[in-house]
Amino acid sequence: MKKTSRMAAAGSVAVVLSLAVGCGSKGEDTARSTNLVQPAGAGKAQQDTYGSGSGSGYGSGGSGSGSGTGDASDPYGGTEQSAEKAAGAGRLAVREVAGVGTVVTDSKGATLYRFDKDTAKPPKSSCEGDCAAAWPPVPADDAAATSGIEADLLGAVARADGTRQLTLGGWPVYRYAKDTAPGEAKGEGVGGTWHALAPDGKKAIDGKQDPAGAGHSGMDMGNKPADAEKEGKELSVASNEKLGKILVDGQWRTLYRFDKDSAWPMKIACVGACAETWKPAAPVDKTKTAGIRPELVGKVKRPDGTEQLTVDCWPVYTFTGDTEPGQTNGHKKQGLWFAVTDTGKKAA
Repeated sequence: MKKTSRMAAAGSVAVVLSLAVGCGSKGEDTARSTNLVQPAGAGKAQQDTYGSGSGSGYGSGGSGSGSGTGDASDPYGGTEQSAEKAAGAGRLAVREVAGVGTVVTDSKGATLYRFDKDTAKPPKSSCEGDCAAAWPPVPADDAAATSGIEADLLGAVARADGTRQLTLGGWPVYRYAKDTAPGEAKGEGVGGTWHALAPDGKKAIDGKQDPAGAGHSGMDMGNKPADAEKEGKELSVASNEKLGKILVDGQWRTLYRFDKDSAWPMKIACVGACAETWKPAAPVDKTKTAGIRPELVGKVKRPDGTEQLTVDCWPVYTFTGDTEPGQTNGHKKQGLWFAVTDTGKKAA
């Protein structure tokens, strides 16, 4: 029996090494999920830094209504209220909302907001009475961090009525009564003082354009459909005005690598919810690549049994926050995700 077990184990190792040959791998290390969450107001916890970008808490493109729906003469934007608005936030999420940027939502997809007349240091709410009817304060007790939100940024502030309101980066957190569907952000810009929250507690609208190239492609898109050399290519090189030569897949989507992964030995840390936001790239046919040395192209078996493309032994991914060909919204997310160069290195 022991001899049979040893033979089976040796066979498994051989399969893994055949997928990761030349990468110094000792076999797939069962990836550990680091989706740790922390109740608001609790002590310091490990940061969850997948940098998720959009939709369903983790992935699909935003369906938000955009900004600018508020009337500057009506700072509360109306007083519609429902019992559901007073519910706890639950597990927070991060998503892209068209026209607004990367925003924080509650567990049901409702956009969360901050008020310029509040303060963050120290946390203090100035929204009471009719204001709180239009902008229901979010209770703190059941709130939890998620991918892309540092647990340490969550906290609580005592309101005048004795309830505990959630804070993010010190700013008291609210919903907007006129947001009736997940992903809406009708409260953005109301009265010039209400703004959707970014994952770091700042205004989402302020981070809409990223100097590193986020928010637009920055690509030399003239090469995409017209360059015959790249017709039918599954992996090729594109020129980005900010990042230089970076790798894209057959649909011209930017490829990324994750600093929590490892190439020597090869390990995969992005699993579970992380892999819903950062999609593992499928292996490619080496004869259908352009601009990259074939020996840099490989594949690895993930913990769930699927295979993933590797470049210079690093597993690579696409980002759900890239909604158009050539975008690089995922570059430098959480300081852990980077576009990949034609040599497999991190882009500048």
